[in-house]
Amino acid sequence: MRARTTIAAITAALAITLVGCSSDSKTDAAEPKTSARSKPSADISAAEKTTGIPPEPTPVMRAELLRALAAANPGIVRYEDKAIDAARNQCSALDSDKADWAASQRFTYKDVTTTEAQGKQINEALKGLNFCKV
Repeated sequence: MRARTTIAAITAALAITLVGCSSDSKTDAAEPKTSARSKPSADISAAEKTTGIPPEPTPVMRAELLRALAAANPGIVRYEDKAIDAARNQCSALDSDKADWAASQRFTYKDVTTTEAQGKQINEALKGLNFCKV
């Protein structure tokens, strides 16, 4: 008798759980699902804009930027995506007293070392290309 009561209780609990989990497929299809990752990208873009970081460059601007960076230090462009990210981030430091030093740090990665003199050339290139206009 005790086994029958336990089995009945478990069956009832499972039935209640299954009913609670069911959903109307029409409602699910009508409501688009937004992931947690889709909203922060808009927030990040707004944050980047307020801190002076420009958007991803167009293919033409990207090519011009990579040429200008290579003129300052050819090793920088071995890692193109890293160089573009560093250039975008460097825009937020252009008005700083230590902009040349910041560029030397920002463009030193992996096996690439950038001096402050090269950092100064990078900053001049960013200004000359108007790359940092937000």
